[in-house]
Amino acid sequence: MSIEDITERTGYRGVDVGQQLAGAEEPDDSVGQKSSPRVRFLKNEAAPSAPRMVLGKELRRRREAVGLQQKEVSWRLGWSLSKTSRIESGQVKVKEQDLLAFFSLYEMNDASEQQPFRELVQITSRPMWWKPWSGIAPRYLQAVVSFEDMAWRIRSYEPLYLHGLLQTPEYARALIERGRGPRSQHTALAQLRSERQAKFAESPGKELLCVIDEAAVRRTVGNAEIMRRQVEHLIDLGEDGRFQLRLAELNRPNLPLELGPTTIFEFAETLLPTIAYSENFDGGLVIQDMDSVDRRVRTFDVLRARSLTQGKTTQKLRDLLASGYYR
Repeated sequence: MSIEDITERTGYRGVDVGQQLAGAEEPDDSVGQKSSPRVRFLKNEAAPSAPRMVLGKELRRRREAVGLQQKEVSWRLGWSLSKTSRIESGQVKVKEQDLLAFFSLYEMNDASEQQPFRELVQITSRPMWWKPWSGIAPRYLQAVVSFEDMAWRIRSYEPLYLHGLLQTPEYARALIERGRGPRSQHTALAQLRSERQAKFAESPGKELLCVIDEAAVRRTVGNAEIMRRQVEHLIDLGEDGRFQLRLAELNRPNLPLELGPTTIFEFAETLLPTIAYSENFDGGLVIQDMDSVDRRVRTFDVLRARSLTQGKTTQKLRDLLASGYYR
């Protein structure tokens, strides 16, 4: 796989380093984390990124091909087990000397065999397009943006508010301003959300399958005018084939709402397995455990099937506007 192939398939976009905000730094690779790489709660510690996870997955495959365990690799290379685990889970960058050590241990002596790994390291070393916000956005949010950027399909259920890719600028700003931090930080985060929407719109073939809880469109964010415009925006998005919106009605019994706020990222099969993400007040849960992800996928599909179809969702939103609810 060439660097051009990976770039095209991941949707990677670099930025000029000169655009970076002052104080934006990479996570410190020297501090180990002991949480499981399969289900991880992120607050503001070093977080995985999708391109690094691709590299980590390939290194793990190579390790398994030569029959080594993580602890054996760590012992032979004189590293902590945490470092090997964090490299394979995509939490840290792989340095050139680390890559050479892997080549030697895994007996990868052929230049053509080494080249895909070198190209992946080049990709992970480039600043991503959201780098200018890295000094402001929590690291768990940066991980989510990397998943969002690389995924070809996103499924989402948000019981309280609308998904970020569906929000109008006014709705997003009203929601963000509830958080901590100065006004300048709120402005920057609102800009990041707008840029995420632009990147999604620029990426052909991406899909967002979103179940909208009726409570989310009835609960006022900002004021009635903001909500009216937001609902009008949802109706417009429903005409775009990339957005498949379904409404979970308040009076519909037996909806599996216990799923809770969940986003499911689906990638090209050869890149990454499906990842689930759930955000709460303090951070986010990144879930890679196959059984846990599969349960969430199946529950989401049931919720989506029991919600209104896209056509009926649009009509319900129109009826809500016509009723004068947002006054």
